[in-house]
Amino acid sequence: MTKQWEEKRVSLGGAIVGGAITLIVGLVVGLNWKSLSTTILPYLGFRSTSANDWSALDEVYSALVAEYDGEVDKNAIIEGAKRGLVDAVGDEYTIYMSADEAKEYQAALHGDVGAGIGIEMGLRDGYVRIIRTLPDNPAIKAGVKAGDIIYKVDDEEVYDKTTDEIATKLRGAVGTNVKLTVVRDSEEKDFTLKREKINNVSAYVDYDGDTAIITVTRFDDDTGAMVQKLIKERLAEHDIKKVILDLRSNGGGYVSAAKDLLSLWINGEPVLIQKSKHSAEDEVTYANRNQAVLANIPTVVLVNSGTASASEIAAGALKDYGKATILGEKTFGKGVVQTLRDLSKDTILKVTTARWYTPKGNSIDHEGISPDIEVELTYDDANHSRDPQLDAAKKLSSKK
Repeated sequence: MTKQWEEKRVSLGGAIVGGAITLIVGLVVGLNWKSLSTTILPYLGFRSTSANDWSALDEVYSALVAEYDGEVDKNAIIEGAKRGLVDAVGDEYTIYMSADEAKEYQAALHGDVGAGIGIEMGLRDGYVRIIRTLPDNPAIKAGVKAGDIIYKVDDEEVYDKTTDEIATKLRGAVGTNVKLTVVRDSEEKDFTLKREKINNVSAYVDYDGDTAIITVTRFDDDTGAMVQKLIKERLAEHDIKKVILDLRSNGGGYVSAAKDLLSLWINGEPVLIQKSKHSAEDEVTYANRNQAVLANIPTVVLVNSGTASASEIAAGALKDYGKATILGEKTFGKGVVQTLRDLSKDTILKVTTARWYTPKGNSIDHEGISPDIEVELTYDDANHSRDPQLDAAKKLSSKK
């Protein structure tokens, strides 16, 4: 018998305690900064100066070495100090990545997710849920459904983990098994899945008569240029009367790729404004010139709560210039820009360096972009291969 699901959430108090422990391990455990700062600070991208007083860390480290009943791993402390310094900023998008984490992040950014089970996940109603099962992949073949709460991976509870942490546990070598436990209708369901290589292209173009349906799943560095090439090749032989740009569940990527994509509609005008305390002047990103072959073609942009960052830049610019109708559900609301800084020993600091605004100066951070036409896609729709959002976009008049 399947046992009854007991609802589990991370309380605010638990989160605060957990955060405090993380900072204590990372910052207070620190290390003997007086004697080792010249070794450690370069790992963090800093230079030691007399203005920095690390005596509090020195005090705790000395007490730890003197009193701790066990071995003190200096390398682990260095890693903890780096991670703790970054965590103390309090920005969810500014993170430190170890060499292994950095390698995996870079691979995922370019679509090389290795072997997995073929699902898209997202935070919904306080839990990480399955948003969509990819066609012809292990999860959908086994009966995993959209809306399922991810509860355990290989019998380890992960309901309180992030999507990135869960994704890491689900990935592995081709042909290996992973046990996935989900919660559906308050009951636990177990699936043993064999990992397969996941085909995860960043963009593709389909055609429904004279309507071009451009689907962009993420913005790799070459995504915009790839879509430009496909569209221009099509226009050389056939007319395009209407465009549907699908940015649903696109979590972002390279801003330069979003700019290249927007250049299909916007000719040399600003598509993004960045403001930073480190710069006296705003940084303006302009669309490329003489590439706007879709500028006068009616366009519908599909968005949902997983549309974030660079994909929101694209949707926001097209909305500001009146180049598209936005249809679907409110977007995620990530209006900050991260820069990747390479550190020593192949580690990376992903740091928030600016905040971005639409061409009209609107910020979407924590607000998102509201659709012009709101259409919901339910879990039941996803599980039965229905797409009311795409259907609604196709039915919109082609009149611009």
